[in-house]
Amino acid sequence: MKKIKLSLFVKVLIAIALGAAFGLIVPEGLMRLLKTFSILFAQILKFIVPLLVLGLVTPAIYGLGKGAGKMLLIVVGVAYVSTVCAGLFAYGSATVFLPNILQVGDLSADAVQAKSFEPYIDLKIKPLCDILTALCLSFMIGVCCIYVKGDTLRRWFDEFGEVVKMTIEKAIIPLMPFYIFTMMCEMSAAGKLAVVVGTGAKVIATGVVLSILYLVIQYTVAGAIAGKNPFKCLYNMLPAYLTGFSICSSSAVIPVTQKCTLKNGVSEEVTNFVVPLCSNVHMCGSVIKLATTAVAVAFMMGTPISFPIFLKFVLMLAVATVASPGVMSGVLMASVGFLETMLGFTPEMVALLMAIYLALDGYGPACNVTGDGAIALGLDRFFRNEKRPTSL
Repeated sequence: MKKIKLSLFVKVLIAIALGAAFGLIVPEGLMRLLKTFSILFAQILKFIVPLLVLGLVTPAIYGLGKGAGKMLLIVVGVAYVSTVCAGLFAYGSATVFLPNILQVGDLSADAVQAKSFEPYIDLKIKPLCDILTALCLSFMIGVCCIYVKGDTLRRWFDEFGEVVKMTIEKAIIPLMPFYIFTMMCEMSAAGKLAVVVGTGAKVIATGVVLSILYLVIQYTVAGAIAGKNPFKCLYNMLPAYLTGFSICSSSAVIPVTQKCTLKNGVSEEVTNFVVPLCSNVHMCGSVIKLATTAVAVAFMMGTPISFPIFLKFVLMLAVATVASPGVMSGVLMASVGFLETMLGFTPEMVALLMAIYLALDGYGPACNVTGDGAIALGLDRFFRNEKRPTSL
């Protein structure tokens, strides 16, 4: 009989369902073993992401030719504008909608203290460099290879890129569903799947809906620019969305996002350049999630946020969130200082926001990575025809 081959999308769905169910019955000893694997795999992901950036972004830059510098500025600019617009979209929508379903004082109970599990072994695998360092090094080497006779260096990075691709395809991607299974299993066993109900669920549901609506807007614009069906392109990004939802890290989903983006017909060079870069500068989903939760908490505490104050907040937050996706809930950690100093949140309000934000952490990164595909789709219309230099 012909062997049935499941797609990554189906495997992720199965992993989510099995993890949520298995977490309800798993004994603590086995949960600690699964926790050991998830921590080890997370360390490997953190180790390989900078190498992935070096191995894929560097060839993409010299492959784009002299348009690489211009493309870098455009990608960063588009990502920043998209992140700011996402925050303003969430603020406007939440300010109008949430007062209809919430009341002052609705959420007064303390956040549920979730159970934690200790791994048997906690290995620390330090990456060779951080992601921003890898991006800067990739840009420097890639641009130099355009203007300097660097055939040997080019061949080295081409081969290094193939090594990284093989590692991703043969090791990381096959283990990804099991990693998602362990994450969902831990969430279920710790009681995190039902940390916030009632009022908190209304806030979370509002954030999810707003993030999906923003993705529809992004792909409508990108599809119009690229001349492609936006809903088909958005459907092709489902594996990246689900993986980001489960792993809660934009950087760790780079390989899956790249595969989905290529499926939308985006050129390989543009994909390899835009996706790793946007994973560190494009935080539209996380900002939507934070803005929605902040508006809800402020309203329930009787201190609504004015638009001028929120505008200053989101303009600064869009800068502060750069490189935060390398850490789970990194955007939340980067925002705490701004919440207190710019929005006037008290420690109690910050704790309440964290409880709601962390109850369903995944939909922010899921929107981030899916939005990265939209930026790549739109920019491919302008940069896919850039020629490789025939001589250096």
